[in-house]
Amino acid sequence: MTSTSSLGNSQVTLQFNLSRNIDAAAQDVQAAISRALHQLPPDLPSPPSYQKVNPADQPILYLSLSSPTLPLSAVDEYAETLIAQRISMLSGVAQVQVFGSQKYAVRIQLDPKALATRSIGIDEVANAVRQGNVNLPSGSLQGRYKAYTLQAGGQLEDAPAYRPLIVTYRNGSPVRLQDVGTVIDSVENDKIASWYNNTRAIVLAIQRQPGTNTVEVVDSIRTLLPQFRSLVPASVNLDILYDRSVSIRDSVNDVKITLFIALCLVVLVIFLFLRSLSATLIPSLALPMSLIGTFTVMYLLNFTVDNLSLMALTLSVGFVVDDAIVVLENIVRHMEMGEGPLAAALSGSREIGFTILSMTLSLAAVFIPVLFMPGIIGRLLHEFAVTIGSAILVSGFVSLTLTPMLCSRFLRPPGEVRHGRLYAASERFFAFLIHAYDRSLRTVLRHRLTTVVVSVALFLATGYLFTVMSKGFLPARIQA
Repeated sequence: MTSTSSLGNSQVTLQFNLSRNIDAAAQDVQAAISRALHQLPPDLPSPPSYQKVNPADQPILYLSLSSPTLPLSAVDEYAETLIAQRISMLSGVAQVQVFGSQKYAVRIQLDPKALATRSIGIDEVANAVRQGNVNLPSGSLQGRYKAYTLQAGGQLEDAPAYRPLIVTYRNGSPVRLQDVGTVIDSVENDKIASWYNNTRAIVLAIQRQPGTNTVEVVDSIRTLLPQFRSLVPASVNLDILYDRSVSIRDSVNDVKITLFIALCLVVLVIFLFLRSLSATLIPSLALPMSLIGTFTVMYLLNFTVDNLSLMALTLSVGFVVDDAIVVLENIVRHMEMGEGPLAAALSGSREIGFTILSMTLSLAAVFIPVLFMPGIIGRLLHEFAVTIGSAILVSGFVSLTLTPMLCSRFLRPPGEVRHGRLYAASERFFAFLIHAYDRSLRTVLRHRLTTVVVSVALFLATGYLFTVMSKGFLPARIQA
């Protein structure tokens, strides 16, 4: 529990454990406020209230209201009573803060000399103002068939109405408020202000509830802006000062472009190594099918398309084609042994099925610790781990079902395939790579002890570097 207090305001922030249900916690907070009401002063301007909001979260939308002709107190009336209350009722909105509030108020500036001359205390003036500005029923009239309530118009609305107010009597003459001070039309707090484009304005800062989608909340607010503009006078300008969803949309679009580029590069690499259009098409189709299956899992789990989930999909692009390529290569090997496309697809997938299953489960198991990480980091990476794990599992299923079927339909026996000059040139290049790998492998096998020593040294060096490197929640910014 932390608290922040200022003149006329006190705010207490309660931070709950991440496993605590926020709705149940809100009910407990409301019950605690109700129990504490009798301990608070009875003349509070407003009773205590609570909002479900993340204090570390920044507002998602800033709206500014300004007018070149109307006073700021009138603009504040439209901002707080019309717009802020309507926005606060929207689903996903936690609270609407008002910056530069200019609520209308009558300011009384007493003259100490005038009070001392008439022997009047400040408490007498305060009591006179309080008693002279009431809005209560004055009585009732009881008739034979009806009863009437009498209500006097005793509420004072502006400074001219306050000036003739009688404070007390001295020497048989009334002492009015205008005799002991100056009464002017002003605002409650004239020490705060906010500007928009060098113009005094009222700024509304909208915060979302934890767990809600920023883009959806902003879109729901934007749909109300034309209605707000039609309700306020034409001289009141309603502008968007800051929209957090713009940067979110831009970052998501950037990740989408990165995902598309990754797909193209993966397909290109597959084509460069397989050197066959039909063979490239088969594992390439595993990519969109795996992504579609992953989106289905995300939809069922009520996940959103954000930077973390899109990053998981981008990383999974390189994983989801591995199983399909392994199945494809094994089926091609059976076709080179003389089997037909259908028989090679059946025997090749049956032979490699357990290997694909073990590869898929072992790769998905890497992200299980991330899925069960506690604390804030676990909350941040939960969707990431589920998304990339789902993509890997779906790719394994696609590799054992769709890939063999495509191989039986699109692959032709090696003897029926004719290759061009480009294939022959690339074949010589791959033969050179295989020969170089063979020589390096033979060299390593001749020096087995040296290889083991170097491997152990690298392992120990990795552990040492992990212990000495600085660690933090976020990577430090590199300064040039």
